[in-house]
Amino acid sequence: MPTQQIQSLVERFTSHFETYQQSTYNETQTRREFIDPFFIALGWDVANEQGYAQAYKDVLHEDALKIGRATKAPDYSFRIGGLRKFFLEAKKPAILIKNNAEAAFQVRRYGWSAKLPLSILTNFAEFSVYDCRFKPAKTDKAATARIFYLKYTDYLEKWEELVGIFSREAILKGAFDKYIDSKTHKKGTAEVDTAFLTEIERWRDMLARNIALRNPVLSSRQLNFAVQQTIDRIIFLRICEDRGIEDYGRLLGLQNGPKIYTRLFQHFQEADERYNSGLFHFKAEKGRDDPDTLTPSLVIDDKILKDILKNLYYPDSPYEFSVLPADILGQVYEQFLGQVIRLTPAHRAVVEQKTEVKKAGGVYYTPTYIVDYIVKQTIGPLVHNQKLNKISHLKILDPACGSGSFLLGAYQFLLDWHNEHYQKNPVKWASGKNPRLYQISGGAWQLTLNERKRILLNNLYGVDIDPQAVEVTKLSLLLKVLENEQNLFPQLTLWKERVLPDLDNNIKCGNSLISNDFYQGQQLGLLDEETLYRINAFDWETEFAPILKAGGFDAVIGNPPYVRQELLSDWKSYFQQHYHTYHGVADLYVYFIEKGLSLLRDNGRFSIIVANKWMRAHYGKPLRQYLKQQQLTEISDFGDLPVFQKATTYPCILGIQKSTAQTTFQVTQIKTLDFSDLKTYTTEQSYAVEQSALEEKGWVLVDNKTQALLDKLHQMGVPLNQYVNRKLFYGIKTGLNEAFVIDAQTRDKLIAEDQKSEELIKPFLQGRDIKRYQPLFVQRYLICIPKGWTNLHSKASKNAWAWLVQHYPSIAAHLKPYSERAQKRYDKGEYWWELRACDYYEAFEKPKIIIPAIVQKASYTFDEQGFYSNDKTSIIKTDDLYLLGLLNSQVLDFVLHSIASTKQGGYFEYKPMYVQQLPIRTIDFDNPSDKANHDKIVQLVEQILSLNKQLAAENEPQTKTLLKRRIDATDKQIDEWVYQLYGLTAAEIEIANGCE
Repeated sequence: MPTQQIQSLVERFTSHFETYQQSTYNETQTRREFIDPFFIALGWDVANEQGYAQAYKDVLHEDALKIGRATKAPDYSFRIGGLRKFFLEAKKPAILIKNNAEAAFQVRRYGWSAKLPLSILTNFAEFSVYDCRFKPAKTDKAATARIFYLKYTDYLEKWEELVGIFSREAILKGAFDKYIDSKTHKKGTAEVDTAFLTEIERWRDMLARNIALRNPVLSSRQLNFAVQQTIDRIIFLRICEDRGIEDYGRLLGLQNGPKIYTRLFQHFQEADERYNSGLFHFKAEKGRDDPDTLTPSLVIDDKILKDILKNLYYPDSPYEFSVLPADILGQVYEQFLGQVIRLTPAHRAVVEQKTEVKKAGGVYYTPTYIVDYIVKQTIGPLVHNQKLNKISHLKILDPACGSGSFLLGAYQFLLDWHNEHYQKNPVKWASGKNPRLYQISGGAWQLTLNERKRILLNNLYGVDIDPQAVEVTKLSLLLKVLENEQNLFPQLTLWKERVLPDLDNNIKCGNSLISNDFYQGQQLGLLDEETLYRINAFDWETEFAPILKAGGFDAVIGNPPYVRQELLSDWKSYFQQHYHTYHGVADLYVYFIEKGLSLLRDNGRFSIIVANKWMRAHYGKPLRQYLKQQQLTEISDFGDLPVFQKATTYPCILGIQKSTAQTTFQVTQIKTLDFSDLKTYTTEQSYAVEQSALEEKGWVLVDNKTQALLDKLHQMGVPLNQYVNRKLFYGIKTGLNEAFVIDAQTRDKLIAEDQKSEELIKPFLQGRDIKRYQPLFVQRYLICIPKGWTNLHSKASKNAWAWLVQHYPSIAAHLKPYSERAQKRYDKGEYWWELRACDYYEAFEKPKIIIPAIVQKASYTFDEQGFYSNDKTSIIKTDDLYLLGLLNSQVLDFVLHSIASTKQGGYFEYKPMYVQQLPIRTIDFDNPSDKANHDKIVQLVEQILSLNKQLAAENEPQTKTLLKRRIDATDKQIDEWVYQLYGLTAAEIEIANGCE
């Protein structure tokens, strides 16, 4: 029901409608008299009556600073916890907004550039909501992407709907997000990061080809540097224009007249004088690295630069750079850096994906909510109850900084902390020779430019092996320094200094994992320039000498690169000599964990997001041993949730404090990404795990009750591998399925041509063919010629191939087209047509239990038909139906799920390395009770196998339904007997069933 306040607003507007429609009634009056009260009624603290600091205000009112024809920022930014939710652009009632395409384009441009899904345009008389996921174009009509429209006469009737979507409470409860999801129209949407990435990739392609053409002496590395610097400088200056720091339209004006690059470079030189940043460093200066002597002499065609500059401005550009978030720019650049410019022998430029990116399946940018969480979890405890002087000496490091997302997050955290600290006594901190605060229009307090620079230089450090990534990190941080800056040049006049800090001593280029000792024992003269450049050795003790001499960094954060071990061949010997965590097939992030911890001071904090495979994989054993000596603080495991877009990486957040190991740490098994705040989720869902309970063979992260049950089960049984006398085997890997695995039609054809072929053709099961207790049906066959078979049967004939052609002509004819590829297999026999060595081919001919490698739940079945199976299965050579019942039981599946690696979609790996650990309850056949339990389970397993055979043969629907019910009931009976066999209590049964 509408509040009295809304009724009064509508009545007043109706009564004096003609007055409000006059051009003399302005936007400011509309905002104050109608729009502000409207949103106060929706629960928003529009006037900041709670007295929150600038960073945490519900509503930000932007000054209408004119830049060209457009305003600098939207009139209102509505936020929760400092995070933008939607913009509102206000107009006076005399401006009719329903058909006003320019006003619609303006608000959509703001919302789209800030990557907000919705934004509002209103003059109170009308209320329009736009879907800002559609890329705005100057030719769009006012109705384009509009998803909600009301007149003021509709407010009373539609009030509950407005409250349910746009009230502060609705946003906190998730109704706003659900409304957005309900309005999702994928067709036509183009998010700002994707669009801007496409734009700057186009610039790179144009610049690379043109610079390579006009500057034929440039090397590939010089070309990459020149293109990257040109793009970075243009973007920096264009963003400064939209923020009111540079004169709006200066870059656009350069397209008028010849020799654009000459005049553009003059602008860069002026920026050098103004900003003092490494981005514009063209003159030799004391205490600074060598200046850029490459780009001043570049030749770039006017046509290329005209295209770039024109598309950065209204009306050709949809971007409003004043609201483009720093993390969005970082996401764009992270993808951008995944490609590199190569030069062909003809000196033509081509853009290619980097090898390591291609192997990893793309670039994975860390979502902002993960960055913010890690920053707060790591730096939060370091600043808690600490004094300003202590905070000023914090040293925070990202050793694989990429585009700088974690350093940006840490910087924002520190800016907010200092702002909040100073605002306890703003007058004090705004006075003196070195003020930390100044007052902006509207009365709010803001950190001075000098203070923002001081925090950046004192507290933040990063390293990356990619020189382009280093430059992007610097660019992102420099733009962050200037964010929200409104009176820049009065400050510069006051302090008589250039604007930006030089970050060369904070953000450095090098290989975080390999020091200069890599070259010891190597003949440097034999290492080519490209190899030296790729290795890029980095000496921490030299580069960050004061910090390491003082004990190390206070915090290490980040997202180490996902580089598989196959790409590390050049470095493995070095890792083996220098890292405790070395394993021959360990991925790169393993070494980043050890290196990061080695750089921490005592009691320092470490938190990164990495793949979770190290907790259970064999290669993670040295890392697990190493980490058990540290103080774990947190492991938050996301399993197969899609934290990184378009990639399943099985990530976890690992938190450590460098101190003596304590008894417990917090674990969260994150089951959904549908949460409003990750910190709240982990606080509510986490549980304590005893660090002493972690085993080197694999970490099981369960609570104390679950661990007690697992301990009990393991004590009551023997490992399966011991129980079956090590008769647990992998399925067959051919190395070339196309040649050796055939369908039934091909099998029949080969046998029809040569009856002897049948000797070498075996029924062959795939993992997907194996179902719980179900009979097996073959659709594929294996041409099985084991290693040694040819020599054995041909009596070591001088021409083994001729012998095979003579005695098995159809098989030989089938395999011959694959000879070249089969020869290249590393896992072949003595001849290319043979399979790899295997000591247990005969086991496939015997009764056995077959296990599919990747399934959601226990799916073991029994085979006595002599079927072979592929490498997506394993087998246990046994006819023990009691064992089959145990393996398919809820009890042992509970154990398996606690130790096995997870896969996407709720799947688990049922591989021998995990299955062999299952505790099998042995039977004392001299004990009548034990024997009775055994016999009952065997009887039930025989029954369920028989029922499944009947079901497979049945086609009458009602009978099939009855059979399924009997199968389910029998399955439950087996579980009940197994519970009894292992002595489980009711509470333990609940845990095993996941009910706890």
